[in-house]
Amino acid sequence: MSFNWHSDQLTRETPVCKHYRNTQNVRRFMVEHCGAKFKFDRGFMAWIRDGVPKTLGEVVDEWRQRNGDGIEHRPNTVDAQTGAT
Repeated sequence: MSFNWHSDQLTRETPVCKHYRNTQNVRRFMVEHCGAKFKFDRGFMAWIRDGVPKTLGEVVDEWRQRNGDGIEHRPNTVDAQTGAT
């Protein structure tokens, strides 16, 4: 029986095979691991399907590398005289 990308449980160890699909199940997994700003783009989808064996954990890591960690950061403001934040 083949892997069902729509309903099977996904983990960082799930292998991305030639039957990989960008399903809502995958999107939920990616949002959970990459943050609310996660989205698929053509270049990223091409990288996922480039034929090189990878896991969903590696897919998460690649997205985070390309897009930052997905978490909004507020810049620290520093007082020029005191150095206080």
